[in-house]
Amino acid sequence: MTIPELFLQEFDEEIPSTRRMLERVPEANFTWKPHEKSMTLGRLASHVADLPQRCTAIITTETLVRPPGFTPYAAASTSELLERLDTVSTEARTALATLREDQLSVIWTIKFGDRIINALPRGMALRRVFMNHLIHHRGQLSVYLRLLDVAVPGMYGPSADDQSRT
Repeated sequence: MTIPELFLQEFDEEIPSTRRMLERVPEANFTWKPHEKSMTLGRLASHVADLPQRCTAIITTETLVRPPGFTPYAAASTSELLERLDTVSTEARTALATLREDQLSVIWTIKFGDRIINALPRGMALRRVFMNHLIHHRGQLSVYLRLLDVAVPGMYGPSADDQSRT
């Protein structure tokens, strides 16, 4: 199995888990945050829903530039979160399906204005800037849900909430 095929297989496992988590986000609590330094629930969930667009950008561009004043995606409802995830995941999966082994070593750069935030091989960018980033923020989202007493779905097996229903 090639590395692009492995990325695609992992993508196909992680996105449904991400969708299950986003399905549980209560839109009535979009403005809630666990600490003053934390993102709001709506901002964090929107970021999670939008992250697959990074996968597409990593594969289809050599440089992603966020201009000064860039406004990140912000959903107004749980249904918008799910719509966004479905849309950007479909685009990302299509891009991943075209990825070739020889493209993994090409340097990919992300910039805010003129400032380089990161420049690394595309394969590493897919891992760190997309997949690890997605899993990290999805984990944060699970903590937010737990603190709001929302049942947390299992990601890699049953969660404590899943086990209590058996």
